[in-house]
Amino acid sequence: MSINSMQEGSETNTPSLLQINNLKTQFFTDAGVVRAVDGINLKVQKQEIFALVGESGCGKSITARSILRLIPKPGRIVSGSILLDGVDLLELKEPQMRKLRGRVISMVFQEPMSSLNPVYRIGNQIDEILLAHHREMTKSARRDRVVEILELVGIPSPEQRTNNYPFELSGGMRQRVMIAMALVCGNPKLLIADEPTTALDVTIQAQILELIKDLVKNLGMSVILITHDLGVVAETADRVAVMYAGSIVESALVSELFNKPLHPYTRGLIRSLPYGGKTGRKQPLYSIPGNVPNLLDLKPGCKFYDRCQYANEICLGNEPPLQEVETDHLVRCIRINDIKDE
Repeated sequence: MSINSMQEGSETNTPSLLQINNLKTQFFTDAGVVRAVDGINLKVQKQEIFALVGESGCGKSITARSILRLIPKPGRIVSGSILLDGVDLLELKEPQMRKLRGRVISMVFQEPMSSLNPVYRIGNQIDEILLAHHREMTKSARRDRVVEILELVGIPSPEQRTNNYPFELSGGMRQRVMIAMALVCGNPKLLIADEPTTALDVTIQAQILELIKDLVKNLGMSVILITHDLGVVAETADRVAVMYAGSIVESALVSELFNKPLHPYTRGLIRSLPYGGKTGRKQPLYSIPGNVPNLLDLKPGCKFYDRCQYANEICLGNEPPLQEVETDHLVRCIRINDIKDE
């Protein structure tokens, strides 16, 4: 399929909008090789909100940047494929990728206060994106489009807000501006939202998440929602993958994962929630013992070995594969049959 046909939204026989196969992204440092994304596989369906969840440093954001091919040095994608509507993004030349970024695939980056330029008005910052991708547009047309996109993401008095600087806006308004910047060039097929509710109070969080769900419904896009907040996942996503030390350890429908977590790490995350993920039960907050392994010095076998209550010597061989243990429920654990029988 050509890049142009992707932008025109043609249909293919590809069952998933996005399919990632054995993706490995590594950072080559003086201290050694950091395997930040270590052979992950995942699929995102059309008009789906897919959550990627895990602790800080587990590889969520690097996975997102790999999709966009925006890996900072000394990082490099060393193997794998990233199929978007049947087109392998890793096979494209950089000019072709630039045509896709912002039009077919967009990203809302973390921390809007640091992502937005503090000395430029928000209208000018959104206008710069249009100027880069749509040089044929007149200044008047670009101004109208900026106002239109700010109105779409729910910013009141959008014409007046174009003259505001980022520091003049609330956290929720800045996050809406970031979403507007991701959408201003058109209706992307895939929107990656990296921690879109971090540092926002719960009321504003709910508004931003509702906005994302409305965009999926009204614009027909798919969303990869990157977060460490399981509450956000429960309220928003359709399916979820749990990452640990650069690998996906469990993937399932959200309802299935919360009702029947199978990987020991996933179980620990849910137990760490107030009431162990269940309402009405008063008990001490649980904490997963130990620390995340050093990605520069990973031991053979399961990466969760040192922190797992089910671990034994059989876990120290090769890293277990991600296997389907129930319909659409994948788990990376060699002792999964023992855990399921509990």
